[in-house]
Amino acid sequence: MGHPAAAQGGGAVQGDATSSAGSGDGSLYQKTVLDCGVRVLTETIPSVRSVSAGIWVRVGSRDEPDEKAGVSHLIEHMVFKGTKRRRMHQIARRLESVGGYLNAFTGKEYTCYYARALDEQVVRAIDTIVDLALNPVFPEKELAKEKEVVLEEMKMYEDSPEDVAFDRFERSVYTGHPFGRPIIGTPETVQELTRQDLIAYRARHYGPEHLVLSVAGNVDHKRVVSLAKQAFQNVDHAPAVNGRDRLAAYTPDFVRESKPIQQAHVVIGRRGVDINDPLRSALSILNTVLGGGMSSRLNQRIREKYGYCYHISSFLNMHSDTGDLGIYLATDPVRIPHATRLVFKELTQLRDKPVSERLLGQARSQVKGHLMLGLESMSNRMMRMARQELLLGRFLSLDEVLDEVNGVTRTDLQEAAERMYARDMFTVVELVPDEASP
Repeated sequence: MGHPAAAQGGGAVQGDATSSAGSGDGSLYQKTVLDCGVRVLTETIPSVRSVSAGIWVRVGSRDEPDEKAGVSHLIEHMVFKGTKRRRMHQIARRLESVGGYLNAFTGKEYTCYYARALDEQVVRAIDTIVDLALNPVFPEKELAKEKEVVLEEMKMYEDSPEDVAFDRFERSVYTGHPFGRPIIGTPETVQELTRQDLIAYRARHYGPEHLVLSVAGNVDHKRVVSLAKQAFQNVDHAPAVNGRDRLAAYTPDFVRESKPIQQAHVVIGRRGVDINDPLRSALSILNTVLGGGMSSRLNQRIREKYGYCYHISSFLNMHSDTGDLGIYLATDPVRIPHATRLVFKELTQLRDKPVSERLLGQARSQVKGHLMLGLESMSNRMMRMARQELLLGRFLSLDEVLDEVNGVTRTDLQEAAERMYARDMFTVVELVPDEASP
């Protein structure tokens, strides 16, 4: 399967130029690239009374040198501690005082500052997130305190066995690459970060060519562009950033670690494909068949038939140039061998025997339903637009995505399973209670 070539909208445009496309559900997608390089995306849905706005920066944990691990995440925290225009308490009240909210997150490939508010507050929402992204002052007295907050966040993750198991999985699957490090960094690297480190890193990566303003809801594109022009008129141009590091070849691994926990937490997975891979929709449907919900094969066989676990699911992550996929479950340590064999049995069956047309139809409907229900959220729409721009470089309308999903055949599913479900290519991570360690 290839990618549909229709409905551009997100195609490259030069200068302060605008392109548009129907989203497939009555909304209107528009994109303008400002002269300074900032990309402005809107999806107009007149039937709602709210807006979701986000400033997205093409920088994440994968862009950090080892000795500065966690700097992207710390910057995301510190922008809320004050800007050139507002103090910390003013930022906190800026959206809450009008019934909205303000937040941020850091990923492996991007950082996002976002707000949700009534449509009548769109100016306030955009002004606030732009202020956070462009004008942080990183007060020295707050930096020491915020480092302690981040260290407590690390402890929280370490107290979550599922998070620890996935952390060890990523470390193994992406050995030697920043993708394998926790987004949050390590206690050692975070404690060593200075205010000057934050200033230099932000100056290097927050240039206009790396910024995307994404707004979804009851908005007017021309008005958003006008607001963006004013907000970014004095933005500094960052120096050119070198290309991102390539990943080394993947080698399967086995990792076993003990902690003072009650259950064993198991991740069975491998390096996957990037978001541009022709089999992306087939893999999405295959992931749904395997472990997407109560009716999935894994849930029906391992939970319902044998009672081996409370939770079991499959996952599929696709980034700009790589990805990963696999299965997660939590079970009693004595059941790990049998549960693992059952997992691989399901993988083998998907490789060796095409799914029925009925099951394929059900999985298609499940994927489409999940997508369309998600589009009822303005935040999801805003994030979908920005991720497509940053990872794909274009906008995929709802109709395009549905056509891709509807075009997946039983042969596509089996081809995807044959490509990805070879047993000897899986990494296995077992996080077990202390007494279960050998």
